Amino acid sequence: MSDLPDLEDRPRPRKSAQAFRTISEAADQLNVPQHVLRFWETKFPQLKPLKRGGGRRYYRPEDLALLKRISDLLYTQGYTIKGVQRLLGEGEPELPLGEPAEDNALARVLVELEQIAVELKQL
Repeated sequence: MSDLPDLEDRPRPRKSAQAFRTISEAADQLNVPQHVLRFWETKFPQLKPLKRGGGRRYYRPEDLALLKRISDLLYTQGYTIKGVQRLLGEGEPELPLGEPAEDNALARVLVELEQIAVELKQL
């Protein structure tokens, strides 16, 4: 056989921080499923990735920063979708320290239920 390493064994080159990301790369970076990113696009008008032929999404660095903020507010700080919409709609990029978050477990359940409802509507 050949002495060359398999392509699968080679490490992938890292993209520049300014490079656009595909939906799969963005989802992997945020550790969320791709459908969650598509769902967030319907809920947050500030989130507008570039769309190319066939509806392929390309996320800019500023899109990724917004996605990280949304993810942090939802999953870490315990806000609901409506709470995050309000914060982003008011132009408040950051929350004051020590602001009470809603019950994290309840907030996560509500987020998951909203995502399931969107998926069921698509069936």
